[in-house]
Amino acid sequence: MSGLQYDVTIIGGGVTGAAVARELSRYQLKTCLVERAEDVCSGTSKANSAIVHAGYDAANGSVKARMNVEGNRMMGQLSEDLDFAFRRNGSLVLCFSEEDRPALNALYERGVANGVPDLKIISGDEVRAMEPNVTEEVVAALYAPTGGIVCPFGLTIALAENACDNGVEFRFLTEVTDIKKIEGGYELAVKGKEPITTRFVVNAAGVYADVFHNMVCDDKIKIIPRKGDYCLLDQEAGKHVDKTIFQLPGKYGKGILVAPTIHGNLLIGPTATDIEDKEGTYTTAAELAEATKKSAVSVKNIPYRQVITSFSGLRAHETSDEFIVGESADGFYDAAGIESPGLSSAPAIGVYLAELIAEKAGAEKKDDFIATRKGIPHVSAMSREERAALIKERPDYGTIVCRCENVSEGEIVDSIRRTLGARSLDGIKRRVRQGMGRCQAGFCTPRTMEILSRETGIPMEQICKNQPGSEMITGEA
Repeated sequence: MSGLQYDVTIIGGGVTGAAVARELSRYQLKTCLVERAEDVCSGTSKANSAIVHAGYDAANGSVKARMNVEGNRMMGQLSEDLDFAFRRNGSLVLCFSEEDRPALNALYERGVANGVPDLKIISGDEVRAMEPNVTEEVVAALYAPTGGIVCPFGLTIALAENACDNGVEFRFLTEVTDIKKIEGGYELAVKGKEPITTRFVVNAAGVYADVFHNMVCDDKIKIIPRKGDYCLLDQEAGKHVDKTIFQLPGKYGKGILVAPTIHGNLLIGPTATDIEDKEGTYTTAAELAEATKKSAVSVKNIPYRQVITSFSGLRAHETSDEFIVGESADGFYDAAGIESPGLSSAPAIGVYLAELIAEKAGAEKKDDFIATRKGIPHVSAMSREERAALIKERPDYGTIVCRCENVSEGEIVDSIRRTLGARSLDGIKRRVRQGMGRCQAGFCTPRTMEILSRETGIPMEQICKNQPGSEMITGEA
């Protein structure tokens, strides 16, 4: 074998790849994660509904159902161990007519069969007692108290950092172009870099997972990018609802949701449009109008004038409408077709695949596995006394750079210096929310660029928004 050599190579640095990496780091295996972007959480995992689904929607007996329910169960303890934001705010699936009650009852029965705890159907009046802004047309709802909201950036980055602290190597700007079966494993061709040889491959490549699967496996799969547009509202609108508000599922998924975010904003979306372009993360006026129009069916008086940004994400919809998780060829493991509820399911997928690989490899668990990780302190969440104590120890925590989100220089510095530290403006944004507020980085970008350049030695004209080619300036005057 030539080139870099590993026991396991994971393709894809989204939430699923990071979860697999974290679980594999429990074992005595030389593991690598390769990601074509400059950071983890740069694809589907950064642009989604940030929902931890309860698990009532997936078909009984499906891999989706099993992974969803188990991933939901794991999320609370995982958030404590790895210090990321998560809250069980509960969810409501709204029914708007008596004719649709059989579908609501069927959803309840499916959830019970899937093992979702504490489900119940409540009346329209009970819904409005919980959520006063739900419309008068609602006649009933399925209430799932175990539903939750999470920071998708925080979850993915926490998993990746913990994996790295436990020995997993992360290789960014590393694009796999071909996979060949060789004696004892696989050889991965990498664009512009030396090849990687590995005993086992984990395919967690999102909308590109079919490309890698079809290079290796006889049974071909097809993943269709399913685009969803979202509107994000200012934190002033964040308390308009407390629960995650769904509509009864239809042909293309769970419909338009209205939900608070873990950071206090209000989120509306997603639409569902199947496209061919695996990079098609554009928004359209028509889809954003659809999101706002349909959200008003569920929730009244949404302050749409407080929209601060819109965005879109791509769901990796496999034509069988099922997760493909497991060993698809000798030593080649798929985590393909991981669309909704993929974020909720990722922790369980990570455990499942890591156990399969460790058993086949005959790998023992480490005695020195680090099970916990501490996140970056956020001054906006601290009491006056806590903030004063931190500033006394670290004066840079007393200098606010991002006014909208109250992000200090100390937080930005820590986002750069820590394990798998940020090397782009988007990397900082995902770690500490600099630039995510009302002005959308209009005020704080120049100072953040100066800090990033100072801490990394990257010249100002080479500072990128994300990928190389997204440099912010052409030079200094």
